[in-house]
Amino acid sequence: MIRLDRLLATLALGSRTEVGAMIRRGRVTVDGGAVRDPGKQVPEMAAITLDGAPLDTRLERHVMLHKPAGLLTAARDKKQPTVMELLPPVYAGIGCMPVGRLDKDTTGLLLLTTDGELNHRLLAPGRHVDKVYLAGVDAPLTAREAETFAAGLELGDFTAAPALLEILPGDGRTARVTIHEGKFHQVKRMFEAVGRTVLTLHRERFGPLALDPELEPGQWRELTDEELSALREAVKA
Repeated sequence: MIRLDRLLATLALGSRTEVGAMIRRGRVTVDGGAVRDPGKQVPEMAAITLDGAPLDTRLERHVMLHKPAGLLTAARDKKQPTVMELLPPVYAGIGCMPVGRLDKDTTGLLLLTTDGELNHRLLAPGRHVDKVYLAGVDAPLTAREAETFAAGLELGDFTAAPALLEILPGDGRTARVTIHEGKFHQVKRMFEAVGRTVLTLHRERFGPLALDPELEPGQWRELTDEELSALREAVKA
């Protein structure tokens, strides 16, 4: 059970004061009956309407976002735009937060969830959840760099675990990288350690999930039941 005014405020329909005024004016119904007491305890899955329109009161949600370049992966920032600005306010209200982070100039698959335990498990190195990136670098790559990635890389403050570097056909400047960690700037630092500078970086996969090709940069959708089950299975959550 949850207070009605708290639920509506969590759903980003206004401040507690504002939603309290809506309730007292009779604009809200719960399971078909008008409610004028902001403090009324209601089930989280109650059928609630505002001005006759049904509300989506789900407090658990999971999102796949195609992150564009130029946005911070953060809940909020005073100076720069964040990925949360791509979603309706309700997602921030219910605490649907990014799983890990992508650098400001990195694009691709970003997951967001309200499930803190799932978030933690997906990021835990011991769970060995693969993250797959497509990287464009400033000079051709060779089998030597692939062997170095496979052996693990000393990066000063930590040693990156063995990673898979697949050089794609062409001029040797594009590669697919699979890691299961996610340290700050890790992929870029790994390339720097072998004398290459990353020019573009795009995440294609996170664990069992691939970026939906129908999503353009900046677009998002909620995960399907099957996708969520696959994520939970991957980390036994």
